[in-house]
Amino acid sequence: MTVPLLPPHAPGMRIGLLGGSFNPPHEGHALVTRIALMRLSLDRVWWLVTPGNPLKSPAELAALKARLAAARRLVSGPRVAVTDIEAQIGSPYTYETLAWLTRRAPAVGFVWIMGADNLRQFHLWRRWREIAALVPIAVIDRPGSTLRAMSSRAAVALNPWRVPERDAARLAGMRPPAFLFLHGPRSELSSTVLRHPERAAQLEATAAC
Repeated sequence: MTVPLLPPHAPGMRIGLLGGSFNPPHEGHALVTRIALMRLSLDRVWWLVTPGNPLKSPAELAALKARLAAARRLVSGPRVAVTDIEAQIGSPYTYETLAWLTRRAPAVGFVWIMGADNLRQFHLWRRWREIAALVPIAVIDRPGSTLRAMSSRAAVALNPWRVPERDAARLAGMRPPAFLFLHGPRSELSSTVLRHPERAAQLEATAAC
């Protein structure tokens, strides 16, 4: 069996993990990455480009190789790595990926990064409570999701472990569960809208009313 390849890392590093289909990757993903690097005082962010999202239809999913290439064109530099680690280890589920990573690199301070829109459905993810017990979670605000995200089933369940935003820079070193909601600049872009330009036109028309 081929040994899965991880991006460069070292004990003591603080690494954010941004998972998703990236179908396609866009500036909103890059903005979330910049916010996480700065506010969480991370050394690196790894984009985990999934071979497929169990909660989404594969009908419109571009080939993994194409999504990886597009992501690498969008972000460059030593602090962001784009990886297909989930395909390498045969894991379609976040819990399995995180369990593998924390066993493989136990001295790295991993943080799971997600948009507020994903927090709204986090309770539908397989073993979501165990995800929260594995690594700290940073939720980045997204347009139209702030209030609904924070009143979601998962957010309510995780509220006892919510970390004040002023302590964001310490999150990577905290013992999970630890849950943080970060406010900041937001992007209206989404992969769904980019795949369907007519939806963008509808949104613009609605906003103008």
